[in-house]
Amino acid sequence: MMKRAAYRPTRPPHERGTTRAFVLAIVMHVLLAAFLYFGIHWKNSSPTGSEAELWTDVPDVTPTVPQPVAPAPVQPAPPPPPQEDADIALQEAKRKQQEQQQKEAALLAEQQKQAQIKLQQQEAARQKELADQQAALAKQKAAQDAAAKAAQAEAAKQAQIEAQKKQQQIEQQKQQQELADQQKEKAQQDAAAKAEAQKAAKAKAEADAKAKAAADQARHARLAALQGAAGEGETTGVGAGTTGSATGAGGTGSPGYAEKVRAKVKPEINFGGNVEDNKAAVVAVSCAPDGTVLSVRLVTSSGNDGWDTAVQRAVEAASPMPRDVDGKAPRSFQIRFKQRD
Repeated sequence: MMKRAAYRPTRPPHERGTTRAFVLAIVMHVLLAAFLYFGIHWKNSSPTGSEAELWTDVPDVTPTVPQPVAPAPVQPAPPPPPQEDADIALQEAKRKQQEQQQKEAALLAEQQKQAQIKLQQQEAARQKELADQQAALAKQKAAQDAAAKAAQAEAAKQAQIEAQKKQQQIEQQKQQQELADQQKEKAQQDAAAKAEAQKAAKAKAEADAKAKAAADQARHARLAALQGAAGEGETTGVGAGTTGSATGAGGTGSPGYAEKVRAKVKPEINFGGNVEDNKAAVVAVSCAPDGTVLSVRLVTSSGNDGWDTAVQRAVEAASPMPRDVDGKAPRSFQIRFKQRD
């Protein structure tokens, strides 16, 4: 059943008013046939008319003789069509009208079909356009969402970087503060140590001064005892470690005596500082005849207390002083020492 129905010809759709139009068409054909019929009978029953021809000629001066006018032949009226021919004509007209209606219906159906196809195509195109728009909107929204996520991620990253930078700055400030505190504490400790060292140095210097004064007194006592025992007169000489000479008891020292004293005293100098402008410290030395140092006195300062003290201690440490060529050390002499000779 389904297969046969697929091969049935397409029928035009049934339209409203078809029956009414068909009835009106029949009435019109009946009226037309009646009109033709009564018209033909009316023409046959009317009297035969005469025909005349009128001619317009150039007026002639010559007299004319009137000619008799022949009557026009009367044409016989066509016989009325038989009733069967009228029915056939009516049926033919009806058939043609039906064919025309069928053609129009087929054309209308085709137009409707084409319109339906066009509408379907337009609907499909609209649906496709709508789908494309929705896809484009979805794509745009996805791109916007991705951009928003990327912006949020970038903002979070920047915030994290800023937080790290701030934390690093806080750590650096903390370290700098700790370093400053350590430096301050170290400076305080250094100042305290320096003050202690200065205090200890001052105490030591005072103790050394006292010890030196006691040693000087003891040397002077020994010197007085030796002088009393020897019964010799006292002579005083002046020496310069690098520029002068020394004289001692019993005569004048040799020119090379100062170099002997310098060579013996210099290894005993213990000084780690620096003397400004390499100024010299001049000390006066008193000796026994055997070279024992009885006293050391600073005559000219180098401007550096450390160097002056180191020179005096070195002279004391180098006791006894070397003897001169006569076998005796000078009674007293002065000698100059520079940090860099």
